[in-house]
Amino acid sequence: MRETKKALSWVVYRMTLRGREDGPNAVCEQGEWDEMERAQPGYHTLIRSGIASEAEAEKMARGSTGDRRVHLQLRS
Repeated sequence: MRETKKALSWVVYRMTLRGREDGPNAVCEQGEWDEMERAQPGYHTLIRSGIASEAEAEKMARGSTGDRRVHLQLRS
């Protein structure tokens, strides 16, 4: 019998640290988010769920800070 692997879905959320809701963005698997919500409903803020890959979620969590730098050449 083959073992079937559950398709993973990722979420991006904003962490609550020391009671402040403006903490950093974080990434986890949907199942981990569900567990956190069961333990402390509404403590962290969900930004987006249903993300297909961890890499895509990480990029969303970073925003533009992870983008490549664009170097412009100035002409004289």
